[in-house]
Amino acid sequence: MPWWAAAIIAFVAAFICASTPHRYFWSGFMGVFVAWTILALLKTIPNKNILATRVSHLFQLPNWISILVVTAVVGGLIGGMGALSGALVRKALKK
Repeated sequence: MPWWAAAIIAFVAAFICASTPHRYFWSGFMGVFVAWTILALLKTIPNKNILATRVSHLFQLPNWISILVVTAVVGGLIGGMGALSGALVRKALKK
């Protein structure tokens, strides 16, 4: 799936469920953050972190773990914004 599929999944999940919007942001953030961290680890560990180390040097980061954290935070923001959008659209349609 493409990277933006996480935002659509978080949007739909937050739209179907009902609660406060700020809870959905953090739920979407943590869900995608954890999923992207696990996926990145599954991709980088078998090749002994070669690509992650090179990309971290390209962005002038100290080590491969920092690029992993940056990637997970970006993914978390995508999921959080998707979930927040879903919750706010549901709230707007209820009125």
